[in-house]
Amino acid sequence: MPDPAPRTASPHTPLSHLDANGQTRMVDVAEKPITAREATAEAFVRCSEPLLRAIRENTLKKGSLIDTARLAGIMAAKRTDELIPLCHTLPLDHIDVCIDMLTDRLWIRATARTTARTGVEMEALTAVTVAALTAIDMGKAIDKAMIIEGVRITSKKGGRSGEYVAPSTTPTTPHEVRNA
Repeated sequence: MPDPAPRTASPHTPLSHLDANGQTRMVDVAEKPITAREATAEAFVRCSEPLLRAIRENTLKKGSLIDTARLAGIMAAKRTDELIPLCHTLPLDHIDVCIDMLTDRLWIRATARTTARTGVEMEALTAVTVAALTAIDMGKAIDKAMIIEGVRITSKKGGRSGEYVAPSTTPTTPHEVRNA
């Protein structure tokens, strides 16, 4: 079977994070217009039934997993430029982290907004990933086999490349608790 089409720039399109000598550099966005930008990301944390029950009943010894993971995601989004090399510092206008409990996992979504010269995809991805890591930290005493999966951008708006909406993979399992 042939390899799928590459997901990177073609050999004729220079990558924006490389200079003429192939050295890594931060992209100069000074000439780009300031526009409203938004990105939404999602992640899932597969959990055992005993852990989901403890989250639902709020009986974890470390406190509310949902509240702590949501706060961790917000805090992480605000520090994305410190975590990802070459990522621009952005003034976030808003970051929202939402966590739903499904029958076998947590569904984490984050939407980041800014008015800037570059997008907020990395901030949304950082928010869901750190929220997922926090869920694992808070729940590991009950479930050591948790798995983070499906981390991706689900939509973005603004900037030169316009809008993007990922193909839907919305969970089909029923919600047990919404934003517990």
